[in-house]
Amino acid sequence: MISVVILTLNEQQDLPGCLDSLQWADDIHIVDSGSIDLTLDIAKRRHAKIYYNKFTGFGDQRNWSLENCTLKYDWILFLDADERSTPAFEESLASNIHFASSEATGFYLCSKTILNNTWLRYSDNFPKWQFRLVKKYRGSFVNSGHGQKECGDVKHIEYIDEPYIHLAFSKGWKYWHEKHKQYAINDAKQVLDSAISPMAILSSSGSQRNLAIKSFVRRFPLWPYIRFVSTYIFQKGFLDGKNGFLYCKKILWYEKRIKHEMNKRLLS
Repeated sequence: MISVVILTLNEQQDLPGCLDSLQWADDIHIVDSGSIDLTLDIAKRRHAKIYYNKFTGFGDQRNWSLENCTLKYDWILFLDADERSTPAFEESLASNIHFASSEATGFYLCSKTILNNTWLRYSDNFPKWQFRLVKKYRGSFVNSGHGQKECGDVKHIEYIDEPYIHLAFSKGWKYWHEKHKQYAINDAKQVLDSAISPMAILSSSGSQRNLAIKSFVRRFPLWPYIRFVSTYIFQKGFLDGKNGFLYCKKILWYEKRIKHEMNKRLLS
């Protein structure tokens, strides 16, 4: 019923757990961008179909997958190696697909972000929606900051409330920091290249609205500290305990990094 696409680059640590959680799927595709560890050996042993494409952005890579993978089913689920399906998530996928309207082009999904066995329910703004379940020939993506979002002409996107699991810190903080240094460069570029649009901020599309709001507030000089106070106090991140505080500190660091990259671009 569902084809699964996993984007990989040196994912020997996380890929086995992701594939273990997908034992219900009989059509799994690995789109790799140059792994030099055991990622592809693991994929071969699990009988996943393997493809290679140079990575230029998450949106580009997902679009390439839709156009080039030999997908068995009409519905395509995109997961990352550090994400996990659950029995409840699998059941919800099947049910929502079965009852989807004929006009549906896909579904927004949400995830539970886990840090040290703690669900960051409050400090990570649950639920955060991403376009991850796509009807073949109907949905497409565009690069957006350090991720992707649905293409602007994609309509009739529905929602699935049951979350999947996101082990965002599985490789440790050193890896997280290095990855987010690059993400900060992408986000800074997006902020400075985006015109402030009141219409976008008031858009009925949550995806477009959130992007416009981020581009607006990240121009505020004290935004990193405002974000910390907002997340930890007003969004009740403190209810996530010590891991919630740790995560909020890392988000403060990330927002400061974006400001740093913005200033570098403005001065260059």
